[in-house]
Amino acid sequence: MMNFRILTFARGLLLTAVLPPVLGEVATAELAVQRVGAGFSRPVFATAPPGDTNRLFVVEQHTGRIRLLNLTTLAIEGTFLTIPGVTRGNEQGLLGLAFHPAYGENGFLYVNYTTTGGGPAGQTIIARYQALGDPATAVAADPDSATVVLAFDQPEGNHNGGWLGFGPDGYLYISSGDGGGSNDRHGSIGSGQDRSRLLGKVLRIDVNGASPYGVPETNPFSGHSEWRPEIWAFGLRNPWRCSLDRLTGDLWIGDVGQSAREEISLAPSGVGGLNFGWRPREGTIQNPAYDGSPYPEEHPVTDAVEPLHDYGRSLGISVTGGYVYRGDDIPALQGHYLFADYGSARFWSLLYEEGQVMDLRERTAELNAGSPRPIGNVASFGEDARGELYVCDLADGEVYRIVSVRPPIRITDWVREGDQLRFEFTGQPGRTYTVLSSEAVMDAAWQVYTNVEVPAAGSATVVADGIGEEARFFRVVDPGGVSPE
Repeated sequence: MMNFRILTFARGLLLTAVLPPVLGEVATAELAVQRVGAGFSRPVFATAPPGDTNRLFVVEQHTGRIRLLNLTTLAIEGTFLTIPGVTRGNEQGLLGLAFHPAYGENGFLYVNYTTTGGGPAGQTIIARYQALGDPATAVAADPDSATVVLAFDQPEGNHNGGWLGFGPDGYLYISSGDGGGSNDRHGSIGSGQDRSRLLGKVLRIDVNGASPYGVPETNPFSGHSEWRPEIWAFGLRNPWRCSLDRLTGDLWIGDVGQSAREEISLAPSGVGGLNFGWRPREGTIQNPAYDGSPYPEEHPVTDAVEPLHDYGRSLGISVTGGYVYRGDDIPALQGHYLFADYGSARFWSLLYEEGQVMDLRERTAELNAGSPRPIGNVASFGEDARGELYVCDLADGEVYRIVSVRPPIRITDWVREGDQLRFEFTGQPGRTYTVLSSEAVMDAAWQVYTNVEVPAAGSATVVADGIGEEARFFRVVDPGGVSPE
């Protein structure tokens, strides 16, 4: 039996304590997916502006459209913006979207896409657009407001990275792939290790200062005469989906491997200049192609940072990086990082604490069970304004929300009137919960006070009479034991 909220009363004064399950019990999140949108064309990302809790902005790769999904009605409410001229190779197109932290005031949004011109396979463009009207309610962006912030050439059509996002420092972070092809054969040491090139990197720029952008003085190569000052981290092959932990600012990177290892890497908040090892390294191993055959053995130009986790081709072929969960709906998932594999459509989560991966577990049976799997190709995760997470299915054009099997129990309000206590809690409508009472916070002391069925509105009221001046404790439990808090 899982325990949830405890209310403490002493000498007529209301004291509240929100405690974890007693006696060392561990709350485990049991997850599921709920389809919230369908009918998209190759959805590759989903996000929302700060404070916009009712909408999700879904990026379509080859149409160049940003679609509006109403999270209440689950209806697509139109196209917010269409980016013209995107190229449509398998890994090309409109790939990323980020809203300025002050979007509510300035209406600025930034996109990452590939188009023609520039290199042999075109170029990557980072551009800024502006919402029409009040950003909080805007249903479209001004297509004529485009301002190119940054452009760089692409030698081949794959490995474009494509993510961008704002950190808690207010700077814009941008991921770029190594330029494509196999084994990073661009330049004498490859793009990933070459700090004079923007490919195979995570960049960090300041879009709030100089036009079109400035370089933060705290960037690791700021002011260097030969290396690009925009670089924040390097040694990456194809960082397909990065994220910034909204609580800590840590940068998480899912980097797609060549032929042996898929990896999840971490750059702690404020730590720049890390080398993640590509092309000499692939995950935790020496890149087999640069181990003397067919190419001479190579080593990273600086000490390489090992990934937090990598896996081999028996589990998947192309990692899709995800997010650290910071929402409210699944408390037992707090702080866990979710990721997946595009090819095998398998899901995992891990908890990283005190410099160690503490809790690595596969989540496929919860999130994508069946044959064939309901989610065919995990193109991306997404995060809404509340911190809840989503999954984009490229093949089927669908978007799913990650949910708990049963919603958490929460005490939402309480009031003491004389010897009577009245409190409310939320739970799953139609489900019966048990209210326990005790004069001491010990497992053996709890007694059943009453059973309460949660009505359709999702909130139930408990009235307890005869509350004297002695300490009295109440808790609400789910007898089924699977509500994840």
